[in-house]
Amino acid sequence: MTAPRNPAPQAPAGSLMLLDAASMYFRAYYGVPESITAPDGTPVNAVRGFTDMIARLVAEHRPARLVACLDLDWRPAFRVEALPSYKAHRIEGSTPGSGPDTAPAGIPEEVPDTLEPQVPIILDVLAAAGIATGGAEGHEADDVIGTLAHREASDPVLGVSGDRDLMQIVREEPTPVRLLYVGRGLAKAELLGPAEVAEKYGVPRDRAGEAYAEMAMLRGDPSDGLPGVPGVGAKTAATLVGKFGSWSELVAAVGDTADTRLAASVRSKLGKAADYLAVVEPVVRVVQDAPVELSRSDALPDSPADAGALAALAERWGLGGSVDRLVAALKG
Repeated sequence: MTAPRNPAPQAPAGSLMLLDAASMYFRAYYGVPESITAPDGTPVNAVRGFTDMIARLVAEHRPARLVACLDLDWRPAFRVEALPSYKAHRIEGSTPGSGPDTAPAGIPEEVPDTLEPQVPIILDVLAAAGIATGGAEGHEADDVIGTLAHREASDPVLGVSGDRDLMQIVREEPTPVRLLYVGRGLAKAELLGPAEVAEKYGVPRDRAGEAYAEMAMLRGDPSDGLPGVPGVGAKTAATLVGKFGSWSELVAAVGDTADTRLAASVRSKLGKAADYLAVVEPVVRVVQDAPVELSRSDALPDSPADAGALAALAERWGLGGSVDRLVAALKG
């Protein structure tokens, strides 16, 4: 007998779903063959894949509200000023949203010529379907998600991304915030809350989101140009974070030789990285007060906002099946 397929991890119905749009359409681009084209031969693999991903997410999780969050600045000035190496390796030939966190390992970081023209089509499909987009000038999609999650006071929140950095948004109060991590695709998605992040990375459960960010600061992330502290890996970083109640407390202990929570060898490593430790926090932490603007109400419609425009897009770009699945998902 064939073993039954494991059910998809489920978030509470009626939640606010926040999509990391660039992360998702990059994965769609690399996951759907480029031979999928419109009638005029234009590749639409990312459009088809992205639309199908939204349809599946809506059908499986039944959110009441949904926002596709956009990168309006993929390398914000405030992060570059704090740490010039931030995403510096992506500058030449790159555009917003590229990089190892938004494309499978080994894929070039620059946006392929056949993906760039598909992004406006994706935005047109979202608009015709009645799905809100959200962005904040001078900020990344992570900051949009972080801000909308932070200020939500009524509904459970489900972020969807293939970017590990967003594990820092998980919380229990005042409303639960979960991350559906799709780094290995929707079929292998992981639904993560504080308990799961704590178990997976060895950080304190009572502040798992904040602690994950602090662990990332110490560990570093070459894909984002974060050097980390030389000689401090993920396990050591998690152990260190677990000994302190906040980032500022940990940093203060580096210069306090009377603080026995730091072994001499570790204190030496952290001391040599003092300049980095002093500036890295705003680079890694997602912003919680970004000036987010939504294109429309975030209420998820039960039918397309402009059925005629959506049908025209489906015909022009050969999106029939994908659009049909999206409309069916909206109708529930």
